[in-house]
Amino acid sequence: MSINRSLSSVPMKISTLVMLLFLSLGTQVFAAHPDVSDAEEAIAAGKSIFNANCRTCHRLDQKNVGPALRGVTDRHSIDWTKRFIKNSQALIASGDAEAVAIYNEYNQLAMPAHEFLSDDDLLNLLAYIEYGDKADASASAADGESVEGGAAGGSGVPSEYLTIILGVLVLVLILILVVLGLIISILTKYLNSQKLDEDDEVFINQKYDFAKVFRSDAFIIIVTTIVIALVAKTAIDELYTIGVQQGYAPKQPIAFSHELHAGQYEMQCQYCHTGVELGKSANIPSANICMNCHMHIQNVDGKDGISPEIQKIYNAVDNDQPIEWVRVHNLPDLSYFNHAQHVAVGGVECQTCHGPIEEMEVVYQHSSLTMGWCIDCHRQTNIRSEKNEYYDKLVQLHSDSKQPLKVKDIGGLECAKCHY
Repeated sequence: MSINRSLSSVPMKISTLVMLLFLSLGTQVFAAHPDVSDAEEAIAAGKSIFNANCRTCHRLDQKNVGPALRGVTDRHSIDWTKRFIKNSQALIASGDAEAVAIYNEYNQLAMPAHEFLSDDDLLNLLAYIEYGDKADASASAADGESVEGGAAGGSGVPSEYLTIILGVLVLVLILILVVLGLIISILTKYLNSQKLDEDDEVFINQKYDFAKVFRSDAFIIIVTTIVIALVAKTAIDELYTIGVQQGYAPKQPIAFSHELHAGQYEMQCQYCHTGVELGKSANIPSANICMNCHMHIQNVDGKDGISPEIQKIYNAVDNDQPIEWVRVHNLPDLSYFNHAQHVAVGGVECQTCHGPIEEMEVVYQHSSLTMGWCIDCHRQTNIRSEKNEYYDKLVQLHSDSKQPLKVKDIGGLECAKCHY
């Protein structure tokens, strides 16, 4: 039985049909006609759907937990693809040959159903899968070349060279002292070979009494002052570090690797930390969230059986006991910090505060999280007001100023903002 794979055979709204017509011409059409806003909006909407529902297991151009998705509308009909996305298990249970083949090829991993996606959502998702991120990748590569060239041609001195320059200056100073010593020695020998008065000879050959220098009141005062200053500075530095846990990396009950999950598999932080856009706390994920993937992925090394670390998740679920994760980032009780306010409204990236979390095998506290650190951020950070109605009134009032609107301009330095 032949399968009709034509995009035009799918019932759709006229606007969607126009969008797919543009898409069928490829990304070159988008580059030549940047006013094709409907197609761009469809791809952008599809990217959001992909990131929220598919990115954990799929990539566009390479295999991950599931197959690479680009070209799926060439391999299968649009109608079949939509049915598979909505409920793959129902399609497999019906005995569909294509669905069963994919199910067996990928170790019978069950894909979650997406019945909540509308027909338009599915078309937007397919538009992104087929045509998304192609232009972005080439643009990023071009940007990378220009940035690299600018760095190479810049006049700034890299920090590692400053150490070398300082070392060379110290070496030159030592050489100057050695040369001066040799000059003094040669002059002394020369003058001693001449006929000198007794007073001049005594002056030339006089010896310094260093013991007398060390016993002098001036030397004792200088040394005492230096010691007191060093002790005071050390004490003040230690006082400033009270409550600061920068670099803190506690051992966790399960050796969870952010480098593997957030880095290699590019899992979104919001998938596990579900409260980051909704409330004050980002939420530590429960074992049930872990089991969404590890019901099927039981050994990351490709060996038989369940790996010891993943077995700990199964034990927690079987015994109905929470995993006792150790909190890494702690703020004092007198401070108030709201994740949703910063992430959802402010658009702050996780790495801004938590550092390169996607590169951490063991999570550690990257930033100092001190009051001064927060205040500096509020003084320097511009308000991201584009397409954000929350700030419309403030931007209008601030429009007469030539300086961009910063956090400090909306009360970011007021004590009551962070302290109860």
